[in-house]
Formats: sequence, C-alpha cells, structure tokens
Amino acid sequence: MEQALALVDVLERELMNRRPDIDRNEAYYGGDQPLKYASDQFRKFHADRYKGFADNWVQIVSDSPVERLTANGIQPAGADKADEESWRVWQANGLDADSQLGFLGAVNSGRSFVLVWGNPDDEQTPEVTFEDASQCIVLYEPGSRRKRRAALKRWSDGEVEYATLYLPDEMFKFERAPLGTPDKSVAVREAEQASRWSLRTVEDAWQPNPLGVVPMVELPNRPRLTHDPISDVTGVIAMQDAVNLLWSQLFTATDIAAFPARIILGGERPMIPLLNEAGEVVGERPVDMDRFAIDRVMHLTGENVSIDEWTATNLNAYTDIIEVAVGHIAAQTRTPQHYLIGKMANLSGDALIAAETGLVKRVQEKQVWFGQALREMYRLIALAQGNEAKAKAISGGTVLWADAASRSQAQTADAILKLRQIGFPFEYLALTYGLSPAELVNVLAMRDRELQADPMGALTQMMAHDPRQAQTEADDDKPSSPAAPEAA
Repeated sequence: MEQALALVDVLERELMNRRPDIDRNEAYYGGDQPLKYASDQFRKFHADRYKGFADNWVQIVSDSPVERLTANGIQPAGADKADEESWRVWQANGLDADSQLGFLGAVNSGRSFVLVWGNPDDEQTPEVTFEDASQCIVLYEPGSRRKRRAALKRWSDGEVEYATLYLPDEMFKFERAPLGTPDKSVAVREAEQASRWSLRTVEDAWQPNPLGVVPMVELPNRPRLTHDPISDVTGVIAMQDAVNLLWSQLFTATDIAAFPARIILGGERPMIPLLNEAGEVVGERPVDMDRFAIDRVMHLTGENVSIDEWTATNLNAYTDIIEVAVGHIAAQTRTPQHYLIGKMANLSGDALIAAETGLVKRVQEKQVWFGQALREMYRLIALAQGNEAKAKAISGGTVLWADAASRSQAQTADAILKLRQIGFPFEYLALTYGLSPAELVNVLAMRDRELQADPMGALTQMMAHDPRQAQTEADDDKPSSPAAPEAA
C-alpha cells in the first residue's frame, strides 16, 4: 500500500505539471482566447471592449485531421480479413464515435489514452473508454517508450477527488477531500494533500489485474525520441494571438478613422443664450453637437471660418496582414488554404489533391502512431476475453484505416475499374472504395444473392469487366459430372 501511495504521488505531480498546457490548448480550441495587447495604452482603453473576442483558427487546425481519421478494425497476423469479434466489441462500446473524441484530444493536448477493463455484466464484451490527457498518465519502464509500468486516472466530482492506480498485477482505488483553495500554489496544495489519499469504501477498492499488463494505452501525437509529444495547436497559439490583436485594432480603426472626419478652423463654438423670466440674457450654453450631426445643418460664426477634412484610413493594411498570418498558420500546420480562407478557385481534381497533400501526409503520420496504440488496445480486449492466442496474433496485426485522401466518386470508380482489369480481387477493391469490413460482409452477401437470383445476368455483367473472374464463377456453379461406371 505504501508503495502504491508513493507511486500515485509521483504520477500526480507529473500530471499536474502537464495540466497548464492542456487546459490552455483546450481553452483556445473552445474559443476562450485572452486577447494579447501590443501596448499598455491599447489595453487601458480597449481591454473591456474586446473582452471575449476570438477569431478561432485553432479549432479548424485541430478538426481538419480528425475528420479524416476513421479506424475500420484490426487484421490479426496470418488472417486474411478483419477480426469480426474485435469489431463487435468496438461497436458495443460506441467507439466509432468516442474514438473521434480520443483522436481530437490527442491532437489538442499532445496525447490521449484508452482504457480496457473487464465487464462484470458481460465477460465477452470488455469495457473500452477513451480518456483525456488532463486526467490520465502512463509511467513507462526506464529506457522504453512502450513497456508500461503503471497508469493513473485522477478526477473530481467537486466534493471528492478520486484516483485509480493500474499496475500489471493489481489495481487500487483511492479517494480524498478536494485540494486546497485555488489561491494557494500548486506546491503548497500538493504538500498538504499528498498524504491524504485513502482506499475507497467499496468492495472492489483493491483487486487483482487479470490481464497481467497495465490496461491503459497512450495515443501520442507527434512523439519524439527524448521529449514529450507535441500538440498540433502549440505553434498556432502565438499566431492566433496576433490575428486576434489585428482584428481588435482593425475594429478600433473602423470606429474612429474609417470615415472622413471634418474639422472647423477659425470658428467659435456655437452657443445658445440662456434667458430669465424677463427675457434677459443671463448666460449661455454650448450647442448640442449631436443634434447638428442628425440635422446635417450647422451655423458657424467667426471672421475667418474654414472647413477641412481628414480622409478615411485605408484598412486594407490590416486585412492584408491578417491574410498573411492565416497563411503562416496553414503552412506551419499543413492545413489546406481553402480550409482557412473559406473560398476556392475553380480547381481541377488533381489540383485539389495536390493542395491537400500536406494534410493527407499529416493524417497518415497520425495513423502510424495512433495505430500502434489501437493495436495494443485490441490486444488488451483479447486478453480481457481470455483469448491469449488471438492477443498474440493481434500484437503483430495491422490496424485498418479509411483512406485519408479526398477523391471524387468518378476518380475512385475509374481507379477501381483499372485495378479490376489487371486482376485485383473484388474484396480488395471494395475496401479500396472505402467500405468498412462490416459493410464488405453485407456487400458480399448481396453479391451472392444477386448471383443466385440471376446467375446468367450477373455473369454477363461480370464478363464485361473481368472475363477470367466470370469464368471462375461459372465453373464454380457447374454441377459436378457423374462418375463414369467402372469396367466390369
């Protein structure tokens, strides 16, 4: 127990050190972006005016790769198709949707996590959840980026703080009162609360880990050999601050100097006399200048009165700089320009593919690193089901992803037809088209029913595309010839 509490303390300290960057990135993604000012004078006069304003580019940068990350299953080593049982568990846990949240969390925060644990209500359907980087941390064996020594999940419901420590052979559930008041430093609060963790008052506060391995896996975003993974938005924040400041200055200039301003030279300010009850002038007061602006009429007094004008300020300088800043964001993050500027020229299909090449490569890089984590997740699922043979096969398997590139249906169909003509099998072409393994099963069943209902029509259509395949199908459907009688 003492060793477990000491390990919780170590992991919690590291998790708290990560939290500021994670919270900042999440705030920027949600549009909560405090305006940075170029001078104290601008802050003094305009801080309240533009409070809460944000022209949010961070969200686009984060969403652009996630919308192209779609996992379609796992193909174990030695298998010729995706594993249907693993996909069933994926669907049963709603991971077709939750995986998108996990991928987005990794892109924003630099990492996210996936947790696999047994389900007491259904032993064959383990519970699988994606976890946020602000609540979880994995400790690796010294010198390894994959061998997990321990994992911690820490969260709060407002009244009680909870922590669950996962080890290869056991699991502990702890709880404690909330941390000290926010005005205390992190170090002071940690010192006050480090020794207050205690086992929860539940039956399963301690239990053995039947998997024999830490059940939490990290999804790293842009990992490095000796440093932490990097969020996709870390480098965008500085340019995002610059864009927001430029917009605030543009709005200020629009309000003050966007229209011609006329000035009166050599004239006295018009005054209105004040009269008493007898009609005698007893004083005067200035004319309401706002009234003159509404009526568009003014009476000027003075011997040498003249009117001059300040021309309106050219605001294109601000918009041009903002456009350059957005271009820098596009280049730094490999986000296509048409994702950011919101307009497209009349581009051909090839030109559009070229414009999105950087984003496609960015997504494919994430598929490599996220795929390693998902493969380990599927291995944990097999272990939770007690199937060690499948777990071993999955450890050398391949995670299946939907194509990261965007192509028109005409381009895809043309490419598939050419592949068909040179002999690629139907199942491979269906996956290339974008069908998931589950959809492929349905399509193959439909194809078989179609062939049984109208074998000649289906063969005729197949003959037009692939005579060899049609001949193979026809030979398979022929009844076998009766055996010749043996000679007496």
